[in-house]
Amino acid sequence: MAAKPDLKLVLCSPRGFCAGVVRAIDTVERALTIYGAPVYVRHEIVHNRYVVDSLRTKGAIFVEELAEIPDNTNAPVVFSAHGVPKSVPADAKSRNFFSLDATCPLVTKVHREAAIHFKRGREILLIGHSHHPEVVGTLGQLPPGAVTLIETAEDAATFEPKDPDNLAFVTQTTLSIDDTAGIVAILKGRFPNISGPHKEDICYATTNRQLAVKKVAPVVDALIVVGAPNSSNSQRLREVAEREGCPIAVLAQRASDLDWSRFEGIKSLGITAGASAPEVIVEEIMGAFAERYELHVETVSAAEENEFFPLPRSLRPDAAE
Repeated sequence: MAAKPDLKLVLCSPRGFCAGVVRAIDTVERALTIYGAPVYVRHEIVHNRYVVDSLRTKGAIFVEELAEIPDNTNAPVVFSAHGVPKSVPADAKSRNFFSLDATCPLVTKVHREAAIHFKRGREILLIGHSHHPEVVGTLGQLPPGAVTLIETAEDAATFEPKDPDNLAFVTQTTLSIDDTAGIVAILKGRFPNISGPHKEDICYATTNRQLAVKKVAPVVDALIVVGAPNSSNSQRLREVAEREGCPIAVLAQRASDLDWSRFEGIKSLGITAGASAPEVIVEEIMGAFAERYELHVETVSAAEENEFFPLPRSLRPDAAE
């Protein structure tokens, strides 16, 4: 039997689940433990098929809108990590649902910032991607027309405010650091008095995972991002790898997604995972490469993470007793 070719495999650190994702998944699992199945979840709890499917097998029922949930149910209704417009909790309350908010606290922070700017009478810009559930949720915190979405540098360059001295901006938490910095620079150049966040809106996990990819992408022949196509932070990781000069940068949900012809002849491979992708898939993909290559594994670290977000109050052990 021919010897397997050598492959240097560089793992990015940190990678995979962030504190907000852990909190959201634990919210559904804890609700299932306390209240039993079913537990309704509005939208995918996080953007990962493996996670959603595993929760579904435990009794979670995923819906896109509350209208899909039967009236008079006693089952908990969980709002996803991405956040929801204000109309959603109001609708849940009017239907007497027992709701649990799994919105990431860092998304909630953006909601609060936008509300404060609105109270102060400022025109608000939201840097983000239209139709992403986090953006839909942030736009839905305030009356229609109160927030203008800025998606590109061109949007920033052509936006015409009502009052250039009375502006504020917030951002989606899962954007590219570099793209966002470029858009913010344009806005600050045009409107020097624009108010921004006291602390960066792009979350620590998005930032750290992008920094790790920036270290690894230039020194490997290919890089795999474990994540879903509808995961913003995962797509940004792939784009960062391409921008940093990695010849092959692919997004994969499972090992079965890999097109092996793309990896022919590589000597080195980087692997990272989006904030909603479980480590078990990283291990699955490593296993698939181990069948074909003699792996030499090393880890490149960009930051240490020890963040922890507590569960919603009603699910904490002291509240459930």
